[in-house]
Amino acid sequence: MEPVKVGLLGLGTVGGGTATVLTRNAQEIARRAGRGIVIDYAAALDTSRAAELGLTNVRLTNNVMDVVQDPSIDIIVELIGGYTVARDMVMRAIANGKHVVTANKALIALHGNEIFAAAQEKGVMIAFEAAVAGGIPVIKALREGLAANRIEWLSGIINGTSNFILTEMRDHARSFDDVLAEAQRRGYAEADPTFDVGGIDAAHKLTILSSIAFGIPLQFNKTYIEGITRITAEDVAYAAKLGYRIKHLGVARRTDKGIEQRVHPTLIPERRLIANVDGVMNAVLVKGDAVGPTLFYGAGAGSEPTASAVVADIIDVVRTMTTDPTYRVPHLAFQAGQLVDTPIMSIDEVETSFYLRMRAEDRPGVLAEVTKILGDREISIEAFLQQEPKANESQVTIIMLTHRVREGNMNEAIQAIEKLDSIRGEVTRIRMEALG
Repeated sequence: MEPVKVGLLGLGTVGGGTATVLTRNAQEIARRAGRGIVIDYAAALDTSRAAELGLTNVRLTNNVMDVVQDPSIDIIVELIGGYTVARDMVMRAIANGKHVVTANKALIALHGNEIFAAAQEKGVMIAFEAAVAGGIPVIKALREGLAANRIEWLSGIINGTSNFILTEMRDHARSFDDVLAEAQRRGYAEADPTFDVGGIDAAHKLTILSSIAFGIPLQFNKTYIEGITRITAEDVAYAAKLGYRIKHLGVARRTDKGIEQRVHPTLIPERRLIANVDGVMNAVLVKGDAVGPTLFYGAGAGSEPTASAVVADIIDVVRTMTTDPTYRVPHLAFQAGQLVDTPIMSIDEVETSFYLRMRAEDRPGVLAEVTKILGDREISIEAFLQQEPKANESQVTIIMLTHRVREGNMNEAIQAIEKLDSIRGEVTRIRMEALG
């Protein structure tokens, strides 16, 4: 059979890795796919890198639409990122009857419903394993390996930048700003790190995982998002004293009221496996009713780890190119038309335990005032820690761990506590998850 012709859009970190893996492992890949796979056409703003990647016999262009419109290209591999141009390009590729492989989590989270509907109508595949957790095949696991299960919940460390920052803050007692600057020097964080440390990148990924796990439409706009910028070295140290580690988690959980879909800093018991995922590594913990908890761990970014997922998707597409579309694995795991309208819960309705840190005047009665406010809102305390004031200081740090409570009740309590004359500044709160 003639080799399948790939149009590669983007020659950056992931595009370069994809070219390298396809070339280096060409024979092994052909044996797995049943036919050869070649990059025939590539587009990039700067095509000079093609030579160092060994793409000497590949047609090159600066215009991505040249590749999308070429009738000889079978599969479009979109690795340029962004929302608008990428969407237009993918929709045009679908209209032209081409299969698409992408690593673009924002594109899928924001426009996936539209894209999958168009692909279903044209009978083409949209493969996006690399959009979540880099080289970890968690999407394939959810769609295929765990297909017999009713997924109860999943939780993931799905942004390496945030995980690196929290790890360094814990291991070396460094400030957030100090570690962020190092992450930028190392290339782990962008010059504008908002998407990473603000939780937006993780929310894109969680939206995709939640949809596949529970058979619901993609709903990024209903995902609760909280970043790590307010976490201090002090919080990390107190968490360790109490037997916890702080991780930036994406959590999706099925409940009687609907689906929880949230990204925020979280205290996890230090004995849990996922609490020991450090540095830039990623991990996703999935709980199925039949299989129980399963942990998927690996490199969440990087040139060849992400390319591993991209090329695996290309192989999957090649294997199924001659298959009746009705027999392919559905894009969001459930058959088209079988997604359900289970509501995404408001964060105010979610129940979790909390870590609270506050600065208070060192005088009798302060603790009683705080505990009364908590008790009036049905919030019970599980653990309590008060640091002795330093010499010549009139304020103390109070740490509290609560039992599970409705978020709306906790928000009301914090507002009331912050109005007390004895409390100085804002109350820091971090949610807690046992993940067991």
